[in-house]
Amino acid sequence: MRKWYIGNIFIALQKNIKSMASLSKNKIKYIHSLELKKIRKEERVFLAEGPKLVGDLLGHFPCRFLAATPFWFQEHPGIDASELVEVSQEDLSRASLLKTPQQVLAIFEQPQYTLDPEAVRSSLCLALDDVQDPGNLGTIIRLADWFGIEHIICSQNTVDVYNPKTIQATMGGIARVKVHYTSLPDFIRSLGDTPVFGTFLDGKNMYEQPLSANGLIVMGNEGNGIGKEVATLINRKLYIPNYPAGQETSESLNVAIATAVICAEFRRQAAWK
Repeated sequence: MRKWYIGNIFIALQKNIKSMASLSKNKIKYIHSLELKKIRKEERVFLAEGPKLVGDLLGHFPCRFLAATPFWFQEHPGIDASELVEVSQEDLSRASLLKTPQQVLAIFEQPQYTLDPEAVRSSLCLALDDVQDPGNLGTIIRLADWFGIEHIICSQNTVDVYNPKTIQATMGGIARVKVHYTSLPDFIRSLGDTPVFGTFLDGKNMYEQPLSANGLIVMGNEGNGIGKEVATLINRKLYIPNYPAGQETSESLNVAIATAVICAEFRRQAAWK
């Protein structure tokens, strides 16, 4: 990277960066099209925005395109991407899907993972049965990253992990958590006698139950909970008690909050064993 100082102005030129230019209408249209699952699936890419998120994902996924302000490039030399474009904040605002654009956006290639039941037999994993809200999925991925859970197995009807709202909500956790889509009933059947946990109103108080360091924790749909077919395959039914017992409270917990409560108890018990 070469550097010049003109008066008090710092100028940094990085190899392969296209100098300040307006993004074409076609490029902006393409970026906006990545809101659609069909386009993301065809192109095998996803969009990420903001210094924190893009910074976390660089080095984990191949980057096809990155557009950023001169200031961002000045602070981040040596970026590896197929196409680098220096843009004005105004141009970035036109391309961004965010209400408040933040210095940089990038298009990354979607990874391809192999789902191995052995991962569930040897570690703690999450399963999501038709979770629909992108923000909930993103938050659950972020939680999984925090609690050291490396795999999330999703039903085919669970919201797309590469939805831009999901990606933003992961806060970079998508770089370390592998998300798989498959038939949940078929996958659970393949686990044999591996512990499969789920939360139900008629389950046992999870604070009074021994929780294993391996197995699958199933979380259900925001409105309907765990589906009937999957529910019949769960061999460890748990209940998250309200406090104090017997007092009238909200009907249920948000699925992401419930996931946090459950994962925290699993990890607490593991730490004391």
